[in-house]
Amino acid sequence: MKTALVVMAAGIGSRYGGGIKQLEAVGPSGEIIMDYSIYDARRAGFDKVVFIIRREIEKDFREVIGDRVSKVMDVEYAYQELTDLPEGFKVPEGRKKPWGTGHAVLSVRDIVDCPFAVINADDYYGPESFRAVHDYMAGAMQTGTGRFDMCMAGFVLGNTLSDNGTVNRGICTLNADGTLADVRETYGIAEKDGVMYAEDGDGAPVSVAKDMFVSMNMWGLPPEFLKELEREFPRFLAETSGGGAKGEFMLPAVIDRCIKNGTGTVQVLPTNDTWFGVTYKEDKPAVMASVRELVAKGVYPEKLFQG
Repeated sequence: MKTALVVMAAGIGSRYGGGIKQLEAVGPSGEIIMDYSIYDARRAGFDKVVFIIRREIEKDFREVIGDRVSKVMDVEYAYQELTDLPEGFKVPEGRKKPWGTGHAVLSVRDIVDCPFAVINADDYYGPESFRAVHDYMAGAMQTGTGRFDMCMAGFVLGNTLSDNGTVNRGICTLNADGTLADVRETYGIAEKDGVMYAEDGDGAPVSVAKDMFVSMNMWGLPPEFLKELEREFPRFLAETSGGGAKGEFMLPAVIDRCIKNGTGTVQVLPTNDTWFGVTYKEDKPAVMASVRELVAKGVYPEKLFQG
């Protein structure tokens, strides 16, 4: 069965100082984090990659990564645009940004017709996670049954922290069969002097442990799930007055709704890979050091796609 990798690369990280952090070089030969994700995806068996970008960064994006990747893997582009709305809706006054990750993935609806994985552009996930998600989609995933058979790479919270500030994570609760029962968005997570700190959306402290599973927005989805996004987006807009100036149509929220109403299940695929990413500008030296270590261990060649 064919599989596609969908990379959400439309955002600009405000905490990173307004730069296009997805295009920052971190590898010994100028590689960016996305290079490693695509290299891992290609080794795992993915057939093509679809980049979700904004049209205004297309030239830079193609020059930095798109044209290079297209030499070793099929590449397509989707564009997340503020004006991509269902009939009968218009952009609310004061709205500057598109509507979040659910809206981003919806932009591939005319491109993707096979099981697909969704990842963030600026996160390093590791080889194990790509193999697990690909193998589930290519083997166990059931499509066309009327229910959404989905999967998710489950990362260990302690493997996803930043030394330079707090992080937000989706803390997972699992059923006895290893499927996802709930994802609770948790904020301000950090470890200080061996103690874990976190809070809920209202700023109240919550208890977390380093061995909990978290979602890093690495999902495996059947192609028919795109129809669910098409159905849910108008509902979201109707219930939120078009999303207002800042409301977001989030992919995990749609997946959670499917779990809660019984129309879908998510198999959690545990991975021991250590996440890293450039959340803060100060993260970049540590990311570069992590990449050098992986190259030294032989996980990656010094020059990707040429080693």
